[in-house]
Amino acid sequence: MAKTQLGARVDQDVAELAKKRAADLGLSIGDYLARLVQDDASGLRARAVDAAARFLSEHQNVFDEAEDARETGRAERAA
Repeated sequence: MAKTQLGARVDQDVAELAKKRAADLGLSIGDYLARLVQDDASGLRARAVDAAARFLSEHQNVFDEAEDARETGRAERAA
């Protein structure tokens, strides 16, 4: 497939984050951005975010209890 060059201006922190994430995945910036666009257009990203939100809403009490236990442990050690 023929490639087309695109240009975009983003904040420096976004550029660095994109470079790091692409490197972490072993992708070029172009391939990483193409993957993001394809995932977005296919609805994959939206489904993943929805699934994460459902998971958190179903299990929020477990996270809250763990956080409360950690805070209680810190307070006891400080006393």
